[in-house]
Amino acid sequence: MALNSPKPDDIRRKRRFELLMLAAIFFFALLAMRLWYLQIISGERYQLLSQKNRTRYIPIAAPRGTIYDRNGQLLVDNRPSFTVSVLRQEVTDKEQLLKNLAGYLHSDWLELAKVWDKKRYYPRYRPIPLKSDIDRDTLEQLAEHSVELPGMLIEVQPMRAYPYREVAAHLFGHIGAITEKELASREFQGYRAGEFIGKSGLEKHLETYLKGQAGERLLEVDVKGKELRQLQVEDPLPGKSVYLTLDRDLQLATEEAFDEQAGAAVVLDVNSGDILAMVSRPAFDPALFARGISQEEWQALVKNPDHPLQAKAISGQYPPGSTYKMVTALAALRAGVVTPDELIDCKGRITLGSRDFRCWKKTGHGPTNLNKALRESCDVWFYEISLRLGIERMSTMARELGLGRSFDLPLDNEKAGLIPDKTWKRNRYGASWYKGETVIAAIGQGYVLATPLQLAVMTATIANGGTLYQPQLVRRIADYSGRTLKENEPVVLHQAGIKNKTLKPVKKGMEQVVNHPRGTGKSSWLADVTIAAKTGTAQVVKIQEDPESGEKQSPEEVAYRLRDHALFVAYAPAEDPQIAIAVIVEHGQHGGSAAGPIARKILENYFKISPGPEKSAAEE
Repeated sequence: MALNSPKPDDIRRKRRFELLMLAAIFFFALLAMRLWYLQIISGERYQLLSQKNRTRYIPIAAPRGTIYDRNGQLLVDNRPSFTVSVLRQEVTDKEQLLKNLAGYLHSDWLELAKVWDKKRYYPRYRPIPLKSDIDRDTLEQLAEHSVELPGMLIEVQPMRAYPYREVAAHLFGHIGAITEKELASREFQGYRAGEFIGKSGLEKHLETYLKGQAGERLLEVDVKGKELRQLQVEDPLPGKSVYLTLDRDLQLATEEAFDEQAGAAVVLDVNSGDILAMVSRPAFDPALFARGISQEEWQALVKNPDHPLQAKAISGQYPPGSTYKMVTALAALRAGVVTPDELIDCKGRITLGSRDFRCWKKTGHGPTNLNKALRESCDVWFYEISLRLGIERMSTMARELGLGRSFDLPLDNEKAGLIPDKTWKRNRYGASWYKGETVIAAIGQGYVLATPLQLAVMTATIANGGTLYQPQLVRRIADYSGRTLKENEPVVLHQAGIKNKTLKPVKKGMEQVVNHPRGTGKSSWLADVTIAAKTGTAQVVKIQEDPESGEKQSPEEVAYRLRDHALFVAYAPAEDPQIAIAVIVEHGQHGGSAAGPIARKILENYFKISPGPEKSAAEE
């Protein structure tokens, strides 16, 4: 071994030193890269997370827009309410908390657990509401025992208020909490879990205007999530104000006139198409949905045989009965197949093939002209002229008057009714049209169906001389400062091809329905206003006659749900029409005695007339 050669031990120590140096360099390089990643690449993200751990945003629900009538009278508002919620990150024993809460809320803890689970998609920091609109006594008890309820939170939120409860409920519709599915849809982009949205009626169709803009509170919290202080508040913006065409007082009077009866009514301004009142009975209280409807309350609504959830004014399709006779008369006069003065002898029936078609008056009306046919609702007169007229010309006239179509109102389930003709039957049943079907269509039976809204439109079009207006519910939309954002003007859909000389005798006959001693609608007579009207009866089922006597069962002998519907259409004043009305009372039997008095009360309210003596209704 050479004298200056490094010793093996020195070589090993040097190599060990070099390896340690390399390891140290590599370690510090890794550390530097990590610091670079944390500080430069992810610095903003971690700063945000740190901020979130220290702060929490709590949304503040925006009050929905208020709804007014045409005169600025409040119809739908908001009120403060107390909601019991839970902050999940503060709950250590979910079951025990819910059992404790259930005692104060008079609820089943399992039901509260279901509510919790349904809202599991809420963000972790977001309180889960368990029960809304608690009363003050419950609030005080919860506040007193809050130490036993860790994680419980009482929030003050705006709640939809319907001061008139069931009044116009089918128009307003109802609201409800947005669902997980709705939250994920494109339609509700920008919404947050827990927000309330319109689920039906105007609440749904005007959601864009009514929803408002939620605010939020920025809170500083401790490591356990408890609020330390409020850092910032952004106030919510209320929704837009909606002014309807409804007249609140007229709506209230129309609702009251029905009392406990089931049915519907529509009142129109004949010169603009504005809907002044629209009623469907029975109704429901939309506030039930705003606070959260119970299973028992829901079952009571859906099992009610009078269908309180159905908007009958626009979706109830009924045979129009004798209220359809103006259509037949106008079509016949326009076609020139009859004159107003021509007498047709009513002997109580006509025979077509092997079938008899009876008049409601078994002994017949005798020689009858148009005036008498409308006034006393003679069926035979209309049977005879329908055979001269044919179904096609009758159907054309019906459509010109607004029947057999919908009007695209901002509501749910508006129906088009049905005006049949030969093409419809061929497409629907693959069969030919028969004369017997024309005869019964002439008196508004058979396949013919119409909604109360369509009957009101038909009556308004006759009243104003043939102008078919678009029925409208929304008059104006304004922001919270009162600035108008949208305003609806009257819209003419078309002019019915009816000359005044054709309309005049029909309108004269309608006047006599109320103002002649033998008129079927004289129960609606008013001393100070001349009313023009038509009564109607819509057959629910064909009541069998006694084979020996030929007599039908008396109304009292017929089961309630098999009794005929009662109809009444009218306009007033006859000489200068302002409003048109259509009323249907389900199973009310006779239009003159059941639906007519309701129309009379509506007219008394509209014209500010004190209730006067009634004339007894004649038989239809």
